Amino acid sequence: MHELKVTRLIAAPVERCWDVLANRQEEWWCPAPWRIEMIEQDRRPGGRSAMMMLGPDGEKMPQDGIFLAWDEGRRFVVTDAISLMGGDYEPADPFMIGTWEVVPEGDGTRYNASARHWTEEAMNNHAEMGFDDGWGAVADQFKAMCEG
Repeated sequence: MHELKVTRLIAAPVERCWDVLANRQEEWWCPAPWRIEMIEQDRRPGGRSAMMMLGPDGEKMPQDGIFLAWDEGRRFVVTDAISLMGGDYEPADPFMIGTWEVVPEGDGTRYNASARHWTEEAMNNHAEMGFDDGWGAVADQFKAMCEG
């Protein structure tokens, strides 16, 4: 697999972490000062996952894809290889399969986020785009929300 990962141990119960993960994405999904505007979250395999990332200088980056899995209380998996724009499944230029999960660990919760890519080149491009810094900042924001 051509996978990039980030993980954090969070001093909070898994139920609290899941609530933040699933229901408060607008607050942690991208590194501040970027933010997202939620368009649609049809939380089921095959359902649409769509949002707009908004930058501090007016930048707009659409993110449209579908859920491959929604395991309530534990994880969700999304790919951008398929779009549901216009109400029908359309092939899209695939970039990754993203997985976000929370699992009990000791007295807290382990947060895991990963991006799996079709090719090593795509993975390396994502790394060069700043995966570690960006997804790391997001993981830190998420952790602070869960522990706060």
